[in-house]
Amino acid sequence: MAVDYTVIVVYLAGMLAMGWWGMRRARSKSEFLVAGRRLGPAMYSGTMAAIVLGGASTIGGVGLGYRYGLSGAWMVFTIGLGLLALSVFFSARIARLKVYTVSEMLDLRYGGRAGVISGVVMWAYTLMLAVTSTIAYATIFDVLFDMNRTVAIILGGSIVVAYSTLGGMWSITLTDMVQFVVKTIGVLLLLLPIAVVKAGGFSEMRAKLPTPYFDPLGIGGETIFTYVLIYTFGMLIGQDIWQRVFTARSDRTARWGGTVAGTYCLVYALAGAVIGTAAKVLYPNLGSADDAFATIVKDELPIGVRGLVLAAALAAVMSTSSGALIACATVADNDIWSRLRGVVRRAEDTHDEVRGNRAFVLIMGLGVIGTAIVLDNVVEALTVAYNLLVGGLLVPILGGLLWKRGTVQGALASVIVGGLAVIGLMAAFGVLANEPVYYGLLSSLAAYVAVSLVTRPTDEAVLTAWRERLAGQIPELVSEPVPAHQ
Repeated sequence: MAVDYTVIVVYLAGMLAMGWWGMRRARSKSEFLVAGRRLGPAMYSGTMAAIVLGGASTIGGVGLGYRYGLSGAWMVFTIGLGLLALSVFFSARIARLKVYTVSEMLDLRYGGRAGVISGVVMWAYTLMLAVTSTIAYATIFDVLFDMNRTVAIILGGSIVVAYSTLGGMWSITLTDMVQFVVKTIGVLLLLLPIAVVKAGGFSEMRAKLPTPYFDPLGIGGETIFTYVLIYTFGMLIGQDIWQRVFTARSDRTARWGGTVAGTYCLVYALAGAVIGTAAKVLYPNLGSADDAFATIVKDELPIGVRGLVLAAALAAVMSTSSGALIACATVADNDIWSRLRGVVRRAEDTHDEVRGNRAFVLIMGLGVIGTAIVLDNVVEALTVAYNLLVGGLLVPILGGLLWKRGTVQGALASVIVGGLAVIGLMAAFGVLANEPVYYGLLSSLAAYVAVSLVTRPTDEAVLTAWRERLAGQIPELVSEPVPAHQ
């Protein structure tokens, strides 16, 4: 395993080095939080694909393939569909808004007063997303080093917190590009063909497995519909995804770069399901389907290749973890802490803002590591996060983009009613039940429409300013640093 260890150690050291390099570029709030809004198509596509394809998409996607066969691709496939929908229909308008958070967009559209409540919901979502990604380090480091769970979480989490704190979005962008390349080589170009060959090829896989393993809808229509509600719609409104859209240097980059990333996700989804199906042939009696990825990597891959593929899994986890972490810190600072304090940002305070943003990333990162240590059930935590996100925020966000008659009162009612409905239904039916997101979303929609129709329409001046922002006619409100000689 010495060669494999060397590959992993070099990879981790490279992540820290890029964090240090990114620190030299992050000299303003815009540079730290959204990479100066300067990413071109290649970097934008790679980093967007990296953040949405995390540990759940890699380890969990292979596990679903092990359990259900080719239809196990649907979870990751719906993530790709959501990214495609965001890129084609909404990303250009989102990029032109020149904001930092989803809550800022809601304030612009509805005329204020929606930020703190929506910020709390979004903060809870991004926190849980970061926590679940951090927990996944335990699985990977256990395979690599037979490491204690707590030590593994602290080690992996500390590296992500370190490079994210140092350089913000610039560091995360650079590391995500490396992670995208490593994932592509490790999973698509190495593990996929090796797994299929080891399983005897597709003909042998068909001969040894039941027919439902090759049914595209074998996982069940209700499950697919739930995936669409949670993951496809979740891609449309998540702060972690929007913050990447904000990094695009133009609306064209956001649209076409995101389309490429979404298409890549569809390919990745199928690859994970095929690898899981091959693992079912090779290891038909695993105790847990989620062990399929680690088992096939550990037992079937040659020395060196095994290290690269495990680095690919580590890359998948790190990209999602770092993206969720900076999103969580941005929301905590911009949408909650600053609003509660009533702080007004000034251009000359830019360097102080970078220090403040860096402090929030560090604080949130330590909180994520601590929460990951005490939390066991990854699936339940992730389900709670997505249920709250979709049930509480989908309607007011899409309503603001698509329906002129929506009001701030309707938006607040939608967030509160949808969020409470989701929490109550999870308590009644169970966290993993489908009913919470179904009825929570319907309750949110009913509250939004009803309250908007019975309250005064949004002031025309607010709507005019909103349309100007959507058209890109108003520049970003936060200035760049003032040179020292001034």
